[in-house]
Amino acid sequence: MTPEIQPADLGFFSVLAAAGSLSAAARELGITTPAVSKHLALMESRVGVSLVNRTTRRMSLTSEGEIYLEHARRILGEINDMAELLGVSRSTPKGLLRVNATLGFGRTHVAPIISRFVRKYPQVEVQLQLSVNPPPLTDDSFDVCIRFGAPPDARVIARHIAPNRRLLCASPAYLAKHGTPKVPNDLTRHNCIGIRQGEEAYGLWRLASGRGRNMTTEAIKTRGNLTTNDGEIAVNWALDGHGILMRAEWDIERHLKNGHLVQVLPHYYTPDADIHAVYPQRHQLSARVRAFVDFVALSFTKRPAASKP
Repeated sequence: MTPEIQPADLGFFSVLAAAGSLSAAARELGITTPAVSKHLALMESRVGVSLVNRTTRRMSLTSEGEIYLEHARRILGEINDMAELLGVSRSTPKGLLRVNATLGFGRTHVAPIISRFVRKYPQVEVQLQLSVNPPPLTDDSFDVCIRFGAPPDARVIARHIAPNRRLLCASPAYLAKHGTPKVPNDLTRHNCIGIRQGEEAYGLWRLASGRGRNMTTEAIKTRGNLTTNDGEIAVNWALDGHGILMRAEWDIERHLKNGHLVQVLPHYYTPDADIHAVYPQRHQLSARVRAFVDFVALSFTKRPAASKP
């Protein structure tokens, strides 16, 4: 039999996967459980592979089912996009929204925003994936990426969400024991906590002084005995007094306020990494993407000025 996928199968399978069981899918679809089982069997017969592992109480997707679901949701999302472009459903955000963010920022800031967003827009289904490094801009796995720094790529739209300074910091105990750096070159004699993230040169810290035409930048090659790809771990090491850390202000501001960390070389500037919502140009008229990006931007605007990232 020639493999065949019918348009109606895509929505059916997406509902089935989200429901988690045949009976739950039946309630969602308003049909009987045997009807759901029959539809699934016909689908599997047409494509020639098993999509679901069935037990008496639970079901799980096979590897082929995972592939089917991924593509089904992407296609359904593109259908929604087309409807929005044609003005059919522009008023109400709905459909699948795939969001990517970094681990620490995603857990602390993006996840709570999504919780409030879906309460306001219950017809939007959000999939949040957190990763150490942002996905390539050519990756079609996400609709919106919350990332640091504006991407130099004309194929995507980058909306500025919030400012984000990087700061140097250390615990009072570390500075009391090892001294406080006065100039950038002093960092070469200190234990510096390294973070391997993104495409930035590892261990190379750039510090600038002065303003305008008088601004000068120094590149300092730092060293240390602790390195990680997780920012939260690095902050905890700094709190434990292991060395000097360069980290985003949003991640350390509470520790600076309570005195558990102290800013180092405060009169020098480190590269900014402002927060942007990045999405492909083809999504600029998508109601759910527009609504989400607006919601994220407004969420940061409402934060007290002292606690903005």
